[in-house]
Amino acid sequence: MAKTNAGNFFEDFYVGQVIRHATPRTITTGDASLYTSLYGSRFAVQSSDDFAHALGYDRAPIDDLLTFHIVFGKTVPDISLNAVANLGYAGGRFLAPVYPGDTLSAVSEIIGKKENSNGKTGVVYVRSTGYTADGTEVLDYVRWVMVNKRDADNPPPEPVVPELPSALDPQALGNAVPLLDVAHWDTDLTGSTFRFGDYAKGEMIDHVDGMTV
Repeated sequence: MAKTNAGNFFEDFYVGQVIRHATPRTITTGDASLYTSLYGSRFAVQSSDDFAHALGYDRAPIDDLLTFHIVFGKTVPDISLNAVANLGYAGGRFLAPVYPGDTLSAVSEIIGKKENSNGKTGVVYVRSTGYTADGTEVLDYVRWVMVNKRDADNPPPEPVVPELPSALDPQALGNAVPLLDVAHWDTDLTGSTFRFGDYAKGEMIDHVDGMTV
């Protein structure tokens, strides 16, 4: 019996299918340190327990994009091992903070699929959700991915293309950020005095420092 995981092809997916992905991963401070050293983020909330706690967090949370990358990575063997390309993302929500010591797992639901005109590939629409060990939803998002067919002669399925949001209502964004005590927001420690209203669409910012990979 072959033990090689060849991944799922376009024909293997069906609308309504739910996939539990292996393997749960416990996030450590080592993961956070490696991520910071690789990508150079220097956010005070994610860097300092004291700073984060003063604002209303339990302690410094994990960088949101690290949470996303871990959850996304769990989905690859089941969703996109035979992918041609990731085509897009929609409706991404960070629903709760993730802290060192939390264990993340991922579940995906197939919400749409449509064969391409070439008959060799198709687009699969997937809603993936990340959970902590106690069942708290920390992240969900939709992506659509072009996947190879196993056999181009297989007949096309009835196309199902989900309606995806062009924007999200703020009320749908969950509790990833607590009600901040802004009296403890120290601009000296964050490294910038600028707030949301200080930025304008089309503005160009020269980030003078570089990072060698």
